Amino acid sequence: MKKATLYEKLKDNKVRCQVCYNQCLINNKGIGICGIRQNIDGDLYLLVYGKAISVNTDPIEKKPLFHFLPGEKVFSLGTIGCNFDCNFCQNWEISQAPKIQNIQYSILNTDFYGEEWGPEKIVKYCKDNKIPIIAYTYNEPTVWIEYALDTMKLAKKEGIKNIWVSNGFMSEKSLNLITPYLDAINIDLKSFSEDFYQKICKGRLEPVKKNIKKIWKMGIWIEVTTLIIPGFNDSKKELKQIARFLVGISKDLPWHISAFYPCYKMLNRPSTSQEILISACEIGKKAGLQYVYTGNIPNSNYESTYCPKCNSLVIERLGMEVLKNNLKNGKCPKCNTKIQGIWK
Repeated sequence: MKKATLYEKLKDNKVRCQVCYNQCLINNKGIGICGIRQNIDGDLYLLVYGKAISVNTDPIEKKPLFHFLPGEKVFSLGTIGCNFDCNFCQNWEISQAPKIQNIQYSILNTDFYGEEWGPEKIVKYCKDNKIPIIAYTYNEPTVWIEYALDTMKLAKKEGIKNIWVSNGFMSEKSLNLITPYLDAINIDLKSFSEDFYQKICKGRLEPVKKNIKKIWKMGIWIEVTTLIIPGFNDSKKELKQIARFLVGISKDLPWHISAFYPCYKMLNRPSTSQEILISACEIGKKAGLQYVYTGNIPNSNYESTYCPKCNSLVIERLGMEVLKNNLKNGKCPKCNTKIQGIWK
């Protein structure tokens, strides 16, 4: 446990959490929507500090980040809990664990939260194993911001990069706390429908759009992912809306279009076909986006990076593997056009 950073003390030992746009009003002994932030006698505490439920070493392409240090290894970690409850969540066993297990939290009940991975241990592990990047992922890192932020600060001192995989629902205060230490982020833009966000994700769309715009303007490298669910967010109209929104920020903002597989509360939905992904990819390119990729179905033609000027193959990928990197000083080897991103 650790006392939270962003909250407001109110009358009658109530508090208002300020880490995300849910702005939970929490009674004494109560817990926020995320399931891991508890009011104890008028102070808010993070219950999972130093407790990682999942840790792995991944390729950076898995996040997915295709224009940020391609081919590098990443130490990935996450906790239980989330400020959304997406019906299609692929990590629902951990993100929704507090609600599913109906855990009665107490100071003593910590075994369920995960293994001990304090910030110092994480950074030491990365240094010892020559891992140059830490990813805060698997569940929404905003809800464990105190744990993430302490790790990010230590990592920054050691020259280790920090990346987030996020739903983009963090508050302005949270965003301002992490940005001095954040090197890159992938944000899920799950739909362009407010109704979809409210009913399917238990969240809201506008704050996500606002944060995508703000992060790009701040100069932090950002890529966006949309999981295509047949019958829900796969209409050409909606895909065009997403593409136009992203182009309005920058034509250089990479868009990942990923395939859905039946999961959690959507076991009766069909998987996304490759044809749907390719069609969505073409919509993004026609809208003016320079870098559009498909995901979850290996296809080198649509996972590789091509020069937006001469169409030369710059980075060849298949699945999560970089097969060939032809970049020369961040530029196309044929026509010398700059390829936007963060390169070695």
